[in-house]
Amino acid sequence: MSTDFQQARATLGARMRELRTEAGLNGKQVADALSWAASKVSRLENGKQTPTASDLDAWAAACGQPEAAGELKGRLRGLETRYRTWRRQLAGGHRPRQEAGIEQTRRTSTTRSFEAGIVPGILQTADYARHVLTRYGQLRSTPRDIEPAVNARMQRQAALYEAGKRFDLVVWEAALYVLLCPREVMAAQLDRLISIAGLGNVTLGIIPLGAQVNIAPGDGFSIYDERLVISETWTVEMWLDDPDEIAMFTKIWDTLRESAVYDHQAHRLLARARAALDLS
Repeated sequence: MSTDFQQARATLGARMRELRTEAGLNGKQVADALSWAASKVSRLENGKQTPTASDLDAWAAACGQPEAAGELKGRLRGLETRYRTWRRQLAGGHRPRQEAGIEQTRRTSTTRSFEAGIVPGILQTADYARHVLTRYGQLRSTPRDIEPAVNARMQRQAALYEAGKRFDLVVWEAALYVLLCPREVMAAQLDRLISIAGLGNVTLGIIPLGAQVNIAPGDGFSIYDERLVISETWTVEMWLDDPDEIAMFTKIWDTLRESAVYDHQAHRLLARARAALDLS
C-alpha cells in the first residue's frame, strides 16, 4: 500500500483519537460503548485499519460530537478518491472502469504510459484483452461482465486515430513474453504491436531485458497531460492529481524511457518475441 495512503489514514486516525480524548474517554470505554473489540479502536486510531462511513458516524456519536461525523467522512472520501481498492473499483463490473478510461483519454492530448508485464490497454487486441480481464476478474472475484468491458476497451482505441492526440508508451521486454493468453492470441497481439508502430502519433519504446537501467521497472501507470496520474498495484488503483506526485511520476517515466529502444531496434525485439512463439 502506498506510503501516502498510510499517512492519510494515520491522519484520520489521529483526528479520531483527538475526538476521543476531548470527550474524556479511553479506548476501552469507546470500544464498550460501540460493542467493538478494543483492538479495532487501536487499529483505527493508529491508521492500521480504514474505517467505514458507519464506523465514523458511531465514533462521533460515542464521543458526544455527532456533528463531527461530516468532517471525518470528508477525510475518508478524500482518502478513498485517491486510493481506490480494486474491490470497490470493480464492484459494479469491469465496464464502468473501462468507460472511465475512455473519458480520461477523451480529455487528454498526450498520454504517457509504462507497463512492465502486460501490453498497454490502448494497444490490446480484443482477444488479448478478453483473457487479461478474465484472469484478473478471477483473481479479484469481480463481476463477469467481460464482453462489455472488452467492447469498451476497443472503443477507447478509437483515440489512436484522432487528430491532436499523442501516445508515448514504454513497456519492459518481459511483457512481450508473458503468456496470459494462448500462444496464437499472443502472436496476434505482437503482430498488432508491430503494425501500430506505423502510426505517426504513437511512440512505442521497449526496455530490453539486458538494458542498463537507472531504476527498476515497477508498477504500471499512465500520465494524462499534466493533470492526472493513474497507477495500479495488486490491491489498489491510485488517481493522483497533486502536482508534486505528477512531477515524480513524470520523472519516473522519463528515467524509464532513457533505457528504452525505439524504431527498428524495438521492431527487432517484437519480431524476436513473435518468432519465439513458434506456432509452426
